[in-house]
Amino acid sequence: MASLRRLIPLRYSINRTAISSSGVQEGFWGSFKNYSVIASKEQNVLKYQDEYVQAEADNLLLDDEITKLRSELETSKESFLKIPEALKTMPKMNPEGIYVNKNLRLDNIQVYGFDYDYTLAHYSANLQSLIYDLAKEHMVNEASLMKLDFFGSIEPDGCYFGRRKLNRKEIHDIYGTRHIGRDQARGLVGLMDFFCFSEACLIADIVQHFVDAKLEFDACYIYEDVNRAIQHVHRSGLVHRGILSDPHRYLVKNGQILRFLRMLREKGKKLFLLTNSPFYFVDGGMRFMLEDSLGCRDSWRELFDVVIAKANKPAFYTWEHPFRCYDTEKDTLAFTKVDTFLPDKVYYQGCLKSFLQITKWNGPEVIYFGDHLFSDLRGPSKAGWRTAAIIHELENEIHIQNADSYRFEQAKFHIMQELLGRLHATVANRERTEAYNSLLEELNVERQKARHIMKTMFNRSFGATFLTDTGQESAFAYHIHQYADVYTSKPENFLFYPPEAWLHVPFDIKIMPHHLKIPSSLFRNN
Repeated sequence: MASLRRLIPLRYSINRTAISSSGVQEGFWGSFKNYSVIASKEQNVLKYQDEYVQAEADNLLLDDEITKLRSELETSKESFLKIPEALKTMPKMNPEGIYVNKNLRLDNIQVYGFDYDYTLAHYSANLQSLIYDLAKEHMVNEASLMKLDFFGSIEPDGCYFGRRKLNRKEIHDIYGTRHIGRDQARGLVGLMDFFCFSEACLIADIVQHFVDAKLEFDACYIYEDVNRAIQHVHRSGLVHRGILSDPHRYLVKNGQILRFLRMLREKGKKLFLLTNSPFYFVDGGMRFMLEDSLGCRDSWRELFDVVIAKANKPAFYTWEHPFRCYDTEKDTLAFTKVDTFLPDKVYYQGCLKSFLQITKWNGPEVIYFGDHLFSDLRGPSKAGWRTAAIIHELENEIHIQNADSYRFEQAKFHIMQELLGRLHATVANRERTEAYNSLLEELNVERQKARHIMKTMFNRSFGATFLTDTGQESAFAYHIHQYADVYTSKPENFLFYPPEAWLHVPFDIKIMPHHLKIPSSLFRNN
């Protein structure tokens, strides 16, 4: 400001000179011209002086803000040495809860439909090894595996070629961008259920084999060959016979599902089974799972009003194909027209249109339970049925999210995100100082550490099923949100709710209702 004060007398002297000039026109204009030149130069000097002073003031404010953010970071890091007691008292999410995407009144539901595999029947981890080995044997001795977020962007830390993780440059070189987008994503193959794990592992291992052996290959052919082998394993009955040959190794016994089905029948509900699996496989599995609690091994079919096998979902929901009655003794299909469903019979194939014509069950009064979002739930959702997604891994993920250690890292992550946002907003387009760069680097390191710890708690390669490393919901979560009215880990969780319950979307829902956000304020109040 001192430099500005020294300029003031000069400005006054200029004005006085102009005013005291003679009345002669030439002299006047000559004096005015000289004044204009001097004034213009003076204005530029003033402008530069003002900008300099403002810049100095901005830098002081910026340094003060960075110092303040640095202080908050250091205070937070000190509080990280101990988990806040308040964190331990926060509510836990129920691993066996029912989570609601769309409001659902169970008192309006009169018909309950079920898929079989990974819905009524759950399998041990040994099944993945069985499918992998059978498909590998059948094969006689650009397929990248990637995780997408809720908006269709590739997660940089979750994209693999073979068993090798791709870096950001490689991802950009292959796909041109990190953002795949919904339209382009339709050209990708979604691995959406537990049966897909063995397929994903086989693709990764074969790609890695070609890479290690330095052999040229077209990744599309690898996927096609692997998929063909997986389909052969299922359609030929190899995996079905393998499971039934040793059910104790592969199937999980479950008396609770029997309680649930019986409760529904006692309440007067209609039940149907709609599965792509062949009847002999379903029959063998149901007998094994329920033999300890059912009493008579053959009576599981009495629980259902309609049993449909080999339905060929998802085509079942869109094509027009007749039902055929299946003879369970002779293993043959009848040629007579099916225009009614009998409770003691088994039916093959068919289509949704015929199913609705025969049963007269209206869409909104029907709820269908399934594990595969595309094969099981997308068709019913579009047809007007209510849908329940069975996501077996949900229980384990909620247990992890409930743990103090996870919530601790989540709160740390949120603090780093908040401080980074404030730091960027403070600097904007101004020159980035050494203090800014130092704080930026430290915040990014702390955020990355918290992010990595949270990811490895779920899975060291791909992290959580419902979340990406950045905290965004995954593409899987997007499809759950799209096609499932409710989701839970297993059908019998409905036993914890009365059949007349009204299931509502939480009022404070972000995207997925089982996610609980840990506020960073817990550490500041510690």
